Amino acid sequence: MNATTRLFARGNAGRSLAASDAIQLLEDAVLLADLKTGRRVLGEWAAQRGYEALVSDLLEPALASVGERLMRQEVSLAQSYVLCMVVKEVLEHILESHSGDAELAARKGPVVVANIEDDCQPLGRRIVSTFLRVHHWDVCDLGIDVEAEAIVERAIALGARVVGVSAMTRSSAENILKVRAEIDARGYTSRIQLAVGGAVFRLDPDLVRHVKADGTAPNVFAALPLFDELWQRAERGTTDPEHRTGP
Repeated sequence: MNATTRLFARGNAGRSLAASDAIQLLEDAVLLADLKTGRRVLGEWAAQRGYEALVSDLLEPALASVGERLMRQEVSLAQSYVLCMVVKEVLEHILESHSGDAELAARKGPVVVANIEDDCQPLGRRIVSTFLRVHHWDVCDLGIDVEAEAIVERAIALGARVVGVSAMTRSSAENILKVRAEIDARGYTSRIQLAVGGAVFRLDPDLVRHVKADGTAPNVFAALPLFDELWQRAERGTTDPEHRTGP
């Protein structure tokens, strides 16, 4: 009996799988490109605790770990596919479970989210985009590898007061400086707030200041109040010097 079988047998015997074990199983499934096991780990955790707990307990820790491997180019295309598929299925289930809720009509926003130019790792952005929608935001998701000009033009066209920009690596994060430059050049310095996120900002918190962002969040559940705060700041026409200081 291998380690995976033993851990699942523990759960079938009525003993809850520890979060650390489930995270390890999920990481192993990704690294082995084992979509079946990845689905099973997430499905059993969601059945016991719900899908939102699944995101905070399993997906985000696993994504942080795998994200560091991605930055070091230690993850193959097949492994990335497994990770993308399990995340996609979880997010689709979350949206579907809320689809009949009349309360979920967008009452906030609009906001714009995107992966910055040269960044093609969509998972963190997709999670944030989904949870913003579930929490009543009108979200315009521009996808991966989006140039700064396109992000700011869409924000202006929609009347968005917050843009959320994701980057996985230091080199792609440098392109976020172009978003700041576009916002300032068009005269929207305090009227469009710039939120940033991604593995590189967790590893190097000073990078937030370097790219002259207005705020960041370490995970999706911190991103929700951040967007509220930045929207209110845009309405007041103020900026946060802590995040805007830098060369």
